[in-house]
Amino acid sequence: MRKTITVRSFTAGSTVFARSAPPAHWAGVMEGMLKLDNITEEGRVSTFAGVPSGAWFGEGSVLKDEPRPYAVTALTDSVVALLPRSEFLRLLHESHPFALWLIGQLNARLAHYVAQVQTDRLGDTTAQVAYSLSGLFNDALFPNTARRITLSQEELGRLSGVSRQVTNRALQELQERDAIRLGYGSIEVIDLKVLQAIAREG
Repeated sequence: MRKTITVRSFTAGSTVFARSAPPAHWAGVMEGMLKLDNITEEGRVSTFAGVPSGAWFGEGSVLKDEPRPYAVTALTDSVVALLPRSEFLRLLHESHPFALWLIGQLNARLAHYVAQVQTDRLGDTTAQVAYSLSGLFNDALFPNTARRITLSQEELGRLSGVSRQVTNRALQELQERDAIRLGYGSIEVIDLKVLQAIAREG
């Protein structure tokens, strides 16, 4: 399998996959962080997810053999592993442990987005920001996320579905509650349990 993987480097801001690109590969982030988003004809950006180091993504399009419904962009300088679709399907059909692992991934991803919808509809804006940030530390989906991540307030706001100004106020509250520490262009999670508890408060 390793012989079939291609490793590519992407500078911050560069396109990893364009929207509607064919699902030729399943992708894993070896270093850095990516984002999944769409841009409307009016130029508005909707960010669906951040993908930190250690995570694989895009299995839905690969399984269905459908064009990718979103663009994938490097948030930071990143290194990405690309596994050909044919090899992904071979593993799925021939490896029982891989199939079970993939089912677990899909289940964890579904649970993550169901909880996100609930937080978006029932929680306050601080809970929304806390959930989007703590979601990057979901052990099932993102097992290797470093506690200090390079993420702008604007990007976190897009992940949370709120403005940069609202994000700033929420982050200040999270810092006051000793959940995070803010740096220049970075956020350090110092107490993940507190951050997760705030995310559930609503």
